[in-house]
Amino acid sequence: MPSVLRRYRSTALLAVAAMTAALLVTAPTPAAAGPNLILNPGFETPGGPGNDGMPDCWKKSGWGNNDVTFTTVADAHSGSAAMKVDLTRRVDGDRKAIITENAACAPTVAADKQYDLSLWYKSTTPDASITLFRHDTTTGWHYWTDLKTLPVSAAYAHAEVRTPVVPPNTDRISWGVSVYGVGSVTTDDYGMEEVTVPAPDPDCTGTPVECLKGRWDVLETKNPVRSVHSVVLHNGKVLVIAGSGNDESMFQAGTFTSAVYNPATGAWRQIPTPADMFCSGHVQLQDGKVLVMSGNKGYPSADGTIGYQGLKDSYIFDPDTETYTRTNDMHDGHWYPSATILGNGDVISFGGLKQDSTGNVTAEKFSAAQNRWLPISQVNQTWSYWGLYPSMILMQDGRLFYSGSHVFGNGTPGSGASIYDYTANTITDVPGLQNKDQRDESASVLLPPAQDQRVLTIGGGNNESNPKANRLTDIIDLKSPNPAYQPGPLLPQGEVDQGQGPRPQTGAEGKMYVSAVLLPDGKVFETGGALHDRADPVYEASFFDPVTNTYEPGLAKDPIPRGYHSSSFLLPDGRVMSVGDNPGNNTYNNNVSVYTPPYLFKGARPEITSVPDDRWNYGDTQRITVNRPIAKAELIRPAAVTHSSDPNQRFVDLPLTVNGNNIDLNVTSNPNLAPPGWYMLFGVDANGVPSVAKWVHLGPQSAQGKKSADAPSAHVHDFAGDLEQPAKKPRKKRDSAPVSPTITGCDRSYGAAGVCVPTAFPKAVPPTTAARCAWLDSHDFGRLKVNGKEDPQRLDRNRDGVACGKGDVRRG
Repeated sequence: MPSVLRRYRSTALLAVAAMTAALLVTAPTPAAAGPNLILNPGFETPGGPGNDGMPDCWKKSGWGNNDVTFTTVADAHSGSAAMKVDLTRRVDGDRKAIITENAACAPTVAADKQYDLSLWYKSTTPDASITLFRHDTTTGWHYWTDLKTLPVSAAYAHAEVRTPVVPPNTDRISWGVSVYGVGSVTTDDYGMEEVTVPAPDPDCTGTPVECLKGRWDVLETKNPVRSVHSVVLHNGKVLVIAGSGNDESMFQAGTFTSAVYNPATGAWRQIPTPADMFCSGHVQLQDGKVLVMSGNKGYPSADGTIGYQGLKDSYIFDPDTETYTRTNDMHDGHWYPSATILGNGDVISFGGLKQDSTGNVTAEKFSAAQNRWLPISQVNQTWSYWGLYPSMILMQDGRLFYSGSHVFGNGTPGSGASIYDYTANTITDVPGLQNKDQRDESASVLLPPAQDQRVLTIGGGNNESNPKANRLTDIIDLKSPNPAYQPGPLLPQGEVDQGQGPRPQTGAEGKMYVSAVLLPDGKVFETGGALHDRADPVYEASFFDPVTNTYEPGLAKDPIPRGYHSSSFLLPDGRVMSVGDNPGNNTYNNNVSVYTPPYLFKGARPEITSVPDDRWNYGDTQRITVNRPIAKAELIRPAAVTHSSDPNQRFVDLPLTVNGNNIDLNVTSNPNLAPPGWYMLFGVDANGVPSVAKWVHLGPQSAQGKKSADAPSAHVHDFAGDLEQPAKKPRKKRDSAPVSPTITGCDRSYGAAGVCVPTAFPKAVPPTTAARCAWLDSHDFGRLKVNGKEDPQRLDRNRDGVACGKGDVRRG
């Protein structure tokens, strides 16, 4: 490298010219690359008196309980200086030398651009990664992301990686190498170049409307079962589970069903199902099998004194044999449980209803190492009741974020959202969730990419008071020291059918039972939903863009209603499949819809032509080949969704190192960002067009799951560490929480258990027999048997044992 660059002073033009020449010596220049944007890239220019002994335009950074020295050493890759960061003791945190975060030193960047970053390094620890910060013109400096884990190297090695697309309002970046394990890292000859990723010429291959809004197709072959649960398997097939399917006659007959759909052939295969998995929990284990927990032990009693009862049974579904195998039982029933996979492959479950219909207050943990549910004496307990299907999202440091999304009833006491620290066994409320007691059947997603640690909640209602579902969305940034929900944009409105045909939504009308699907272009597709509890479907779909925090409304609408017991999920080919709909009258819609997003009408798709190794470890660099340039790549965890809930859905960015059509993908070292298991790998071009996914397995590949000496530890950041609310310690031990038998929002005085006459009719319905019966008639309930002598809704005025007969309506 020319010595003039190594003796950098303040003359900007001279520096730029010298750095450009230097780049040609140190590493191949990518196509369309620009000059080196780093000032003092080789640490040759010492800093002034106030620079804490650091070279000019560099600073010390980091956090945590550790001992470190920063030394400018002569052991350089070129020139006479390099930077050595030596961590001699560590409890937690990291230390790094980074570019000084000011206008004089931090390189200028432009929104929507990408940059190749490079350096030379030597390292004695596997726990080192390139870490990136960005400056927002409104809010200042922020952590951005980790880009690449640096392998141990005794001699100087070259590392290069491409940034994600620069977000809006970002004008500068800073970066360096984080050292988060005992050992030393010496770095030199930093480089940063703007690159241009070629974009194919736009080519609309559909109709103009399809190219803007996408297209729905209703499949000729119907779903053979009542698919309350949907799981995308790592062989590309889809498991749908009904159990008894909310049909008490099927329960009494012991008829429980599941089916597997093969998108490649369009064929369905029904699967012998050993128990009533209706309203169970499910999650993919790290080996790709599906853990199915709890389900339905019994339907509510006709007199309304007993509600649904939870099974304690648990099964594992094997995609290879398409069979269920029973595991050991849970401690008790968990009808409507949460199911979250942890970074070590264990599964933790909360909430639901016990075998006696009361609220389950015990946490249960499935051990990946032992392949069984642990005794609750071996699981930390807060004795808290989290409700039904509480959305528990794994954070990057292993804590759990309860987003406030749930099913039935109201949210948890307090703010409605909280962070649960399993190790400390404490719960801390987080503020800001709007209208927390009307988020029943809302959806929550960890926004793309998972590294950003931002969660979006969408819509919801309340099945007890049964108001119109709302349009509210909320966004929380869990990177903040004291995170709080902030209001997001209102959910776009579509058309609602309340029994008289579709009409435009007005005012504050939104949707519950909404589906939210992470797409490979980085957007969130929301579709389906209803205005009231199990009634009044809403026909609307939109994209949420996490980069701009805005909705793109007016997409093509699923022609099939998708309310209660519906689900939508991403297929490996980039399309979205939607199944189910179970209105209050206990009918079920077995039509299957498939959405083709606009990105599949933009011309030829990029292709991943080879994945030499489909077994990936944390911190890996994995090479793939593509047939033409891509702008980004990611892992998307396959769906396991029910009742708008899939807390394990996540999109994990894979920073690129680009050498023509050979792409090195840099895998996070943190299993809390990408829990072990099978993922869909997508490559996406500069027009947002994705490849067809390849399946890769992430996580420990040995049977014991042991980490080798050269494998990195997780790089965990100090996020959400200064929560304002006090941490709540465990409650006094208790057996259960009281739960009303009518928590489902259904009055069991009328009809069979699968029929849901609302305990609270919509406010627009006058409280008269005629008005209520007219509403029921418009929603196809038909005549209903009165169960017992009670008639709380005054639907059987002539007392003949049948609700809404002619005599009842004449009497008003």
